[in-house]
Amino acid sequence: MIRFLKRINVYELVRPVGQMVLFSLGSAAFMSAIAISLALALDGTAVGASLMDKYNVSLYTYTMLNLPQVIIDGLTIGFVYAAIALGYTMVYGVLEFINFAHSEIFAVGAFVGVELLIALDGMGILAGASLGMAYAYLILAIILGMMAAGGLAVAVERVAYRPLRGASRLVPLISAIGVSFLLQDVIRLVESLTSGQFNRIMPTFGNFDSRIVFGKIAMGTSKLTLGISVKSIIVIGSAVLMLVGLNYLVNATRVGKAIRAVAQDRPTASLMGINVNRIISLTFLVGGLLGGAAGVLYALKFTRIDPFVGFFPGLKAFTAAVLGGIGNMTGALLGGIVLGMLETFAGSYMGVFTMGAAGSEYKDIFAFSILILVLIFRPQGLMGKHVMQKA
Repeated sequence: MIRFLKRINVYELVRPVGQMVLFSLGSAAFMSAIAISLALALDGTAVGASLMDKYNVSLYTYTMLNLPQVIIDGLTIGFVYAAIALGYTMVYGVLEFINFAHSEIFAVGAFVGVELLIALDGMGILAGASLGMAYAYLILAIILGMMAAGGLAVAVERVAYRPLRGASRLVPLISAIGVSFLLQDVIRLVESLTSGQFNRIMPTFGNFDSRIVFGKIAMGTSKLTLGISVKSIIVIGSAVLMLVGLNYLVNATRVGKAIRAVAQDRPTASLMGINVNRIISLTFLVGGLLGGAAGVLYALKFTRIDPFVGFFPGLKAFTAAVLGGIGNMTGALLGGIVLGMLETFAGSYMGVFTMGAAGSEYKDIFAFSILILVLIFRPQGLMGKHVMQKA
């Protein structure tokens, strides 16, 4: 036991946690500065007067009072995006192509986990479960979702990608898009044959929907409740554990060294005795495991899923991966947090700053506008590096 503890690389356990804290604080500070600046600029205009009439507070005060809750919500969705984005990053780092089927692998994990919980609820098991057993059932759902998504990811790589490995990059990309549509219809077919419903709702059990209240802040004639739901804490905590575990696997183990070797130079890695096919399958497995867990966590957070549930989270996660620097794990983490913050800040304040002319439904405009700007001025992403192509 002591020998095992000595072999643990503590630095690789602590480093990603420090990065998460740094990225979270930096993103929160940057977005807060923008929101406060806009509030100060608009406070003396018709926007500020309208808010004063409605809540009896200034625009600046309203912005400051809502900031803590907005930051908490931004971190929650940001870590979900980061967990999904790592699946794209893992595959791109090794094979240098985008696995667009990853969003449907995410959806399969969500459906497997939710269907298990629906079955348990139908048998009356969840209703009478103690708090400890409720968490045990949730963990079981996450594990089954991970196993299903991981196994599917390996199968997809073996059937749809490996035979095309020597083709031009466009060919496996088209194959990935085809697999994506195929999996969507397979989910629809399975659900129509089994439950007859395309929309599935996460059962309510345990204390996941309860809210931890930090306090209440007076805002004019009303009070603003500051708190975080238990399921948000679970989502953030689980995502942090997955990100730390993946970082340790890639940077502090022999398997991770093999993954990095295959990513850098496949022929040379093969000559050094590394089974390239096995490492690539392992990479897809790890990415699928992360996607499956993220799918169940997403269902826990938003409660409702359908066969197309992976499309928008997958698109956002892909955007986060590109924003941070595709192929860079740290960049995927940064991109996920930044994108989550952008969405939440835009969704929370856009309607107020525009006097209702543009509500939260337009939040994606800001997220993708930032992506376009980053790609124009820094095509490799925030943390990516220019890589010279081999002749």
